[in-house]
Amino acid sequence: MKINLNVDVHHLARVEGHGNIKVQVTNGKLTEARWDIVETPRFFEVMLKGKHYTTAGILTARICGICSIGHCLASVRATENAFGIAIPETAAKLRLLAKHGETLQSHVLHLVFLAAPDFLGLPSAIPLKDLNPDAFALAARLKGLANRICDVVAGRTTHPVSIQVGGMARMPDTHLLLELKSQLERAIDDLGATAELLATFEIPDFVRETEFVSLKGEKDYPFIGGRLLSTDGVERAESDYRAMTNEYVTENNTSKWCKLSRESFAVGALARLNNNYHRLHPKAKAAAVQFGLTPVCHNPFMNNVAQLVECVHAVYESIMIIDELVDAGDGETMAPVTPRAGQGVGAVEVPRGILYHDYEYDDQGRIVRANCVIPTTQNNANIHHDLQTLARQFAVAGMTDEKLELLCSMLVRAYDPCISCSVH
Repeated sequence: MKINLNVDVHHLARVEGHGNIKVQVTNGKLTEARWDIVETPRFFEVMLKGKHYTTAGILTARICGICSIGHCLASVRATENAFGIAIPETAAKLRLLAKHGETLQSHVLHLVFLAAPDFLGLPSAIPLKDLNPDAFALAARLKGLANRICDVVAGRTTHPVSIQVGGMARMPDTHLLLELKSQLERAIDDLGATAELLATFEIPDFVRETEFVSLKGEKDYPFIGGRLLSTDGVERAESDYRAMTNEYVTENNTSKWCKLSRESFAVGALARLNNNYHRLHPKAKAAAVQFGLTPVCHNPFMNNVAQLVECVHAVYESIMIIDELVDAGDGETMAPVTPRAGQGVGAVEVPRGILYHDYEYDDQGRIVRANCVIPTTQNNANIHHDLQTLARQFAVAGMTDEKLELLCSMLVRAYDPCISCSVH
């Protein structure tokens, strides 16, 4: 039987930004399979040139409305490393708490509102409100809690104002932290219900061996700073990020691509879990076991499950952080800041993977040169090669254009791409 299939998606829905999928199978032979980024480049590094260190974090938080806390954290960390600043322990805990708020906020949005419709046979999340009001409500509660964490700790739901070079501008009131703790404890049941929903999804049986890159957890599951690690055994210092990313330009994409030991690599929740499974909170590890998710997992569709596992980790660790902050009382949240000429790199695990900010400063504290490498930039080549393997595997008798289009779309959405950020 001669199989002819044609998939032409322009532009993919339920992802951030503009990307196209093109797959062509002629007489049973795959003749084309592409993931193309067609978003207009944004040139935000050039916008940083000449900016004072006090404005860099505020400006870069505007790069992304979802990962604004992550961009701000990477920015201030790059500046602190350039200036030789060590922030107080209390500030480090507050930053991690804000980061957990962003992770929970983004993962819940993706799982229930962006990815779930594919598994439930829905065109979007809008019908979910009537078909499964409980699922819609629990997602709204979890996202509302995540927003509240960001409000209390970072000063805003998006575009934080409390995260500043040297630490954190203020310590939240104790009663607000205790309110967050109560809400986090109640959220545990909602995460259990989310797991039950996810357990009903039929995750495609697809594997393509690849390399996974993330921060390396030394004592805890990593989110802010540290060494870089790949599942192929490559390890580098945070400042040596270029040796991990190896960006290059392709003909059909406005985003750069990246590679390391193989033709591509992946970053994100699945990469973090594959590299740092032993650092997960026990409750998060139990959630992974529930879904049969153990390292090294090479099924990109399982990134959805890894996001749920990270939500569990974020909630339990946030409760622990709040207890430590309350027990310690009012600690120092800011270190002295003295600008100096130099270069610094900040690496932060945002929801979609590892984010790098790299700044060179003059002696007046103004940026001379900037470079930002975005998670989706690092994932785009891997998505492309995944699509090729997926199309070959599923170009079989009985496959239709519609079924293949859905599979390809689900694959890309599993990466939760932020395309507008990737075109730096």
